[in-house]
Amino acid sequence: MINQHPYGRQPFEPQQPFEPRPPKKGPGAGKVVGLGCLGLVGVAVVLGIAAAVSGGGPKSPAPTATGDRTAAGVKDDSKEAGAPKTVVFEVRGTAPAGALGGLDITYGSDSDTRKGTFKDGRFEAVLPFEKGAMYYTLNAQLQGSGDINCSVTVGGKTKSGHASGGYDICDAQLSSDFVGGWR
Repeated sequence: MINQHPYGRQPFEPQQPFEPRPPKKGPGAGKVVGLGCLGLVGVAVVLGIAAAVSGGGPKSPAPTATGDRTAAGVKDDSKEAGAPKTVVFEVRGTAPAGALGGLDITYGSDSDTRKGTFKDGRFEAVLPFEKGAMYYTLNAQLQGSGDINCSVTVGGKTKSGHASGGYDICDAQLSSDFVGGWR
């Protein structure tokens, strides 16, 4: 009779202890094939830099019908010096004062936030361009009713927003990309 284990399984037999193989010697020993994750990221960064240097980066926007002036009428020197000199923030529309007061406006960059005042259906501010800024933003919150448009302009590039009624928020933001452009 065959010695069987209960439940139809064979008894556990210990295996041989693990013995690692000796290291490979000779030509090609120790070489790693492939790039791996860090290698692929490095190649992508090098290709991105090469494209930016060779002119394959973002194209500058075409001149607007207003010439070389921004929406606020401030001269944009970005074509002359290679970088914007000013940042323009604007809010236009109707915004009657609500229970919490007038329109609540904040604007600035990632390192400089300011408060604005809405008078006679408009707000306008111009700040000097900061070379290391990551973004420029404008938020205008209605206080019960109204209809407003807002915008931020950096170097000829403009982002805009809209809010209408209630406590809606008009939001406009331009962010820097790593090659000096704004989106």
